[in-house]
Amino acid sequence: MTQTTTPQAAPADPALAPPSAGALTFRRGRWIDGWDPEDGEQWRTVGRAIARRNLGLSVFAEFLGFAVWALWSIVVPRLPLAGFTLTVDQMFWLIAIPSLVGATLRIPYTFAVPLFGGRNWTIVSALLLLIPTIALAVVVQDPDTSFGVMLAVAALAGIGGGNFASSMANISFFYPEREKGKALGLNAAGGNIGTAAVQLAVPTVVTLGAVISLERAGYMFIPLVLVAAVLAWRYMDNLSNAKSDPRAYGVAARARHTWIISFIYIGTFGSFIGFSGAFPTLLSNQFPEVTLSIAFLGALVGSVARPAGGALADRFGGARVTVLAFAVMAIGTVGAILALRAQAFALFFASFLLLFLATGAGNGSVYRMIPAVFRFGAGDDADRARRAKAAAGCIGIAGAVGAVGGFLIPRGFAISTSMTGSIQAALWVIVGLYAVMATTTWVVYQRRGSRFGTTVI
Repeated sequence: MTQTTTPQAAPADPALAPPSAGALTFRRGRWIDGWDPEDGEQWRTVGRAIARRNLGLSVFAEFLGFAVWALWSIVVPRLPLAGFTLTVDQMFWLIAIPSLVGATLRIPYTFAVPLFGGRNWTIVSALLLLIPTIALAVVVQDPDTSFGVMLAVAALAGIGGGNFASSMANISFFYPEREKGKALGLNAAGGNIGTAAVQLAVPTVVTLGAVISLERAGYMFIPLVLVAAVLAWRYMDNLSNAKSDPRAYGVAARARHTWIISFIYIGTFGSFIGFSGAFPTLLSNQFPEVTLSIAFLGALVGSVARPAGGALADRFGGARVTVLAFAVMAIGTVGAILALRAQAFALFFASFLLLFLATGAGNGSVYRMIPAVFRFGAGDDADRARRAKAAAGCIGIAGAVGAVGGFLIPRGFAISTSMTGSIQAALWVIVGLYAVMATTTWVVYQRRGSRFGTTVI
């Protein structure tokens, strides 16, 4: 069954446009033909409402994906209370491995939307979250479960990390260029908040009653995942013209700015994911008297700061805001080191909140830099099209590479603890990396006399 909807305003002279210009055709399976958000009349009459509906449901599904991705970050500190005997190195492995798997899945998840349809893949990707959550619920009930099995189950949580890429790819097809930045910013921030939400909810859920029940951390997702899948099936749409060009990744991979930006993004998004994953365990190890229920504030601050970072970048330039973000991140990290030396919880917590604030703002500013970098100096139409393709590929590559930071930071803490008995050495290395990343951003994209020195990136 098909249904065609045509915007109400008709062209003054029918000879200037075919009668079906701007028409949408709705087919079985909630497929839409003729989608063109750049068509002002179509967007005003029917397009905006459809796009907003898909955005809202996409945010919910991505929110759950991020929550599952971060699930082990808040479960791991509770494992000793449930009878598990783990070394510090093993605990950080369980925190780190979901980030590595999620980073790896981001690029294939991006291609899933054009292959299967945004609505269809949202249903599938939501239901896939049942695998890591049910598996977690099973293994945490037996303290004799081998570490190898625990690590494999933790790796499954990386499935949630792939949802970000497919969700962002899907929503990008729904919005016109002039509104795409805001829509993608809301989509990203809504997903990021899933990290904070799971760190807030799990400590409460697993401690209901007299005995700690870690399996509830997995089971609590089953109804939420089913609701997300049903809502996507009932109300989301597939766009028949949502196509991605795999060659964009090839074009982007050959551009040196893709790898410079990816390196920078490890510092911002990688720090957000890495510190979000490690923060509850750091609190538990360094300040055991403090309740873990406050750990969610770090991820929450970082999530809500992301749109603000994008807005500041629109006004002052992405490179300038990114350099400032790295400076603030370095200050926050040094503050955490001083707090550890003094065993001052208030300073430690405040330093990490400052660090999370800067990572979130940096995430938004780096994403704003990508189209500006690749658009700079464009020539004819063919050159602009090639650059736009490279920018699209860069977003996918940088998102995947940046997420690797979520693996590197917990592993760095584990190595530092094993070698020195403290995470302070790892934090000093991170401060040094922030200095290198800030300098790289300034030299390449901000310094007077550089190729980009005459424009705002």
